[in-house]
Amino acid sequence: MSHEFTPEELTRYARHLSLPGFGEEAQRRLAESSVLIIGAGGLGSPIALYLAAAGVGTIGIADGDNVDLSNLQRQIIHFTADVGRPKAISAAEKMAALNPSVRVIPLTRFISGDETDALFRDYDFIIDATDSLDGKFMVDAACLRCGKPYSHGAIFRYEGHTMTILPGTSRLTDLFPEGPESIERPAVSGPLGVVPGILGTIQAAEAIKYLTGTGELLTDRLLRFDVLTMEFTTIALR
Repeated sequence: MSHEFTPEELTRYARHLSLPGFGEEAQRRLAESSVLIIGAGGLGSPIALYLAAAGVGTIGIADGDNVDLSNLQRQIIHFTADVGRPKAISAAEKMAALNPSVRVIPLTRFISGDETDALFRDYDFIIDATDSLDGKFMVDAACLRCGKPYSHGAIFRYEGHTMTILPGTSRLTDLFPEGPESIERPAVSGPLGVVPGILGTIQAAEAIKYLTGTGELLTDRLLRFDVLTMEFTTIALR
């Protein structure tokens, strides 16, 4: 049965409903969709807030870490009072407070192993908001096995890059065919706090576009940016 909007929802989403090429049908698709966010940190923060604000019907958010004081420089979904609390719980509370009509599922653990495929199959779109190379390749491999679309994102210091991956399009392993072992792992340095905000917002936009069939996705293209120069570059992968 298709989603019927309440008067409150019609007011909440009024700016979406007035958008040419978007309107009520796209908003209904969001309400009937589900997204799983892997990571509730720097990238996951803006992704979670914007998807909740946009009205995605079901949002899972997975993270096994607790909030640390050093996170607050960039992980804007968490507040000072949340230090020491599970990130997934902290994030879910803010999302539910922002939009009570969204169903939020907090997963207070790191997703790996046999659980991955079964979990991914329950969602329409996956977002890689992890902060580790191993996690990113895990998401890529699981989405390939399950035939799931997903958004890849990574940040370093002042830079970020992202691409959207659908079944049959260029994948993370096309960029790094030798896997995570082939990538240098530098010491922790940064990032500038706004960098994950910029990238996470782009990833949220890609999820919304995919779920609603709006616009052109970042498939077979890698979008890179550097905030020091404010240069954005798109690299064709095919």
